[in-house]
Amino acid sequence: MARSETKNDSPRKSSAVRSRPRWRGLLTPALLIIATIAIVLVAQQALRGLPGWLDPFGVETKDRSGPVLLKSIRDLHRYEAASGNFQVVVDLEKDAKFLPDSLRGNRTLFVGNGSVDAYVDFSKVGDGAVKVNADRTAATITLPPAQLERTNLDQKNSYVYATERGLIDRFGDFFSSNPNNQQQLYVLAAQKIQTAAAQSGLKERADANTKTMLENMLRALGFTKVTVHQQQNPQ
Repeated sequence: MARSETKNDSPRKSSAVRSRPRWRGLLTPALLIIATIAIVLVAQQALRGLPGWLDPFGVETKDRSGPVLLKSIRDLHRYEAASGNFQVVVDLEKDAKFLPDSLRGNRTLFVGNGSVDAYVDFSKVGDGAVKVNADRTAATITLPPAQLERTNLDQKNSYVYATERGLIDRFGDFFSSNPNNQQQLYVLAAQKIQTAAAQSGLKERADANTKTMLENMLRALGFTKVTVHQQQNPQ
């Protein structure tokens, strides 16, 4: 009887062993992984104050850029006569048609700083634009109107001042980044500065400065009478 009872107990024990949850076998490796990550994080914090060459977790930056290639050279035949510095605050807002701003929307305040140069292109001075009398004491010059360079936006001093985003936009920022959004701010700021420069009298100042420069230069060369005519800027 004792032997038969022993035979009946053995399958019960084996079934009990088999019925143990499988996750218990994975618990130890998971704990080891978590402990390893924790040790690495603690080591990074402890070694952060060490010099870079002693920190095994330090990041080394290597510049593998190629050499600068000279593509072209062109001669400049113009006089940089005036320059204006401008600042603009771009308030750009994007809203969804059927959703409130708290859910879907984006508003950004961007401070743009840039400069615009005004110049007179001497290469456009045509034949007969410079007239000198026989004894070389009087000169008459006709110049083309001043023009504006494209806006040179100062990227170091241009920045996003504030931004407001809806809940959906905030959630999307965690999964994607769109550099075109900030590029749009730069383009818009440059356009507004260019428009302001055209209305600021910068070209008129360049015309006046060019006229003064030529008068002083020719008088220094012995001309006693210098007349500078400037064509009107096209509207």
